Amino acid sequence: MKNLGYYNGEYDLVENMKVPMNDRVCYFGDGVYDATYSKNHKIFALDEHIDRFYNSAGLLRIKIPYTKDELKELLKEMVKKVDDDEQFVYWQVTRGTGMRNHAFPSEDVKANLWIILKPLKIKDMSKKLKLITLEDTRFLHCNIKTLNLLPSVIAAQKTEEAGCQEAVFHRGDRVTECAHSNVSIIKDGILKTAPTDNLILPGIARAHLIKMCKRFEIPVNETAFTLKELMEADEVIVTSSGQFCMATSEIDGKPVGGKAPEIIKKLQEGLLNEFLEETN
Repeated sequence: MKNLGYYNGEYDLVENMKVPMNDRVCYFGDGVYDATYSKNHKIFALDEHIDRFYNSAGLLRIKIPYTKDELKELLKEMVKKVDDDEQFVYWQVTRGTGMRNHAFPSEDVKANLWIILKPLKIKDMSKKLKLITLEDTRFLHCNIKTLNLLPSVIAAQKTEEAGCQEAVFHRGDRVTECAHSNVSIIKDGILKTAPTDNLILPGIARAHLIKMCKRFEIPVNETAFTLKELMEADEVIVTSSGQFCMATSEIDGKPVGGKAPEIIKKLQEGLLNEFLEETN
């Protein structure tokens, strides 16, 4: 298949799949998701993504109708059905199906599992990003990877209209994260990245970046930083599952970064090699 959609045991090309109108995702966005990439039909960092997925579901009291091992085996089976050997691997669970009601459905209603797979390569890390900044108006549970993504949708549109690739959110003067990724800075040879509190999603790529810094003996400071620090950083790094370590050249039309290219190159090469080794 060229792509794949899956819903509660049935699968077909994504464009052929149909889901019930009463799936609670339609009314409330009542669910959580996670995503990563595969190469050679091997899924990268699957254990970490599954752990985060179950944690997000648990925080919303959604009972996933599979064990972690069962879900991992299902995802591994599904990626083999797509012809392309480099894929974007996405899955979500919704609270279930029932007539519209804000309160949870009865306990005998099972959660719904979705899987979407499509050919997609990881980003070329040799390219630099242009960013904009936006006030973070999301709710106070950003650590849960929910399906309620309207603020990110609006941010993505504003980013595109500005001719940029990503938006950096901030609450007052504190930088939180990007619309679809985490943001960190390098200053005086130290990586500074926001703490994993309720204002950011604990990114898997962010965690791998921290581990890679420690491998190369680059000091890491997990404390909040300001917009001023962002603009004055030696480097600004954007991380996500598809872009492990992307450097930034511009924010709000002003040049930034470019002062520690040797650190950027070392981290990019290390993270890419990690991905290639795990998916070989």
